[in-house]
Amino acid sequence: MNKSELIDAMAAKANISKTDAKAALEAFMEATGETLKKGDRLALVGFGTFSVSERGARKGRNPQTGEEIQIPAKKVVKFKPGSSLQSEIY
Repeated sequence: MNKSELIDAMAAKANISKTDAKAALEAFMEATGETLKKGDRLALVGFGTFSVSERGARKGRNPQTGEEIQIPAKKVVKFKPGSSLQSEIY
């Protein structure tokens, strides 16, 4: 499912216009991004939790040359599904 298909599904399920659904989705994405940028986590009970964690620097290998390279540390976004979402999938 891509973004436009999600907007269509949201509009149909919430019985709102596609314009309103698009605005709601973009507001959600913006608020989520701002929360994660601050280093906070976003918990949606039953759906899941978005959080930011630090991935440490490590050594890797260039697959073409086999040369050892240093991979720098960086922050990554993680998602842990909630129990309701988990039970729907499995």
